[in-house]
Amino acid sequence: MFTHVMLGSNDLERARIFYDATFAALGGEPGKLDARGRLIYGHNDDRLMITKPIDGNPATAANGGTIGIAAASRDHVLAWHNAGTAHGGTAIESPPSERPNGAFVAYLRDPDGNKLTARSRPTK
Repeated sequence: MFTHVMLGSNDLERARIFYDATFAALGGEPGKLDARGRLIYGHNDDRLMITKPIDGNPATAANGGTIGIAAASRDHVLAWHNAGTAHGGTAIESPPSERPNGAFVAYLRDPDGNKLTARSRPTK
């Protein structure tokens, strides 16, 4: 259904530090800058792209938007959350926890205010 998710950033180096750390915690590779100056993270055929807004206005976070990132396990969710808070992210909502369906979830805002969640698959 999706080809990619694109997020705006006002500071690509700050975003790179945050996303490199959080994706490394999940076993991912560092981001790469493309010829247009966009920071790209890939896994299988999925892409997360970080860019300065092309209209020249400041990047802002989506009100009500959340990007969910798959994690293999509870430990990966915790590592992602710890890496994020150590690299410019902000813990939000409840502490990392198990949901009634058995999924383990954590929430962060990235340095630009975008809302992210990492979650393991439900077990029930």
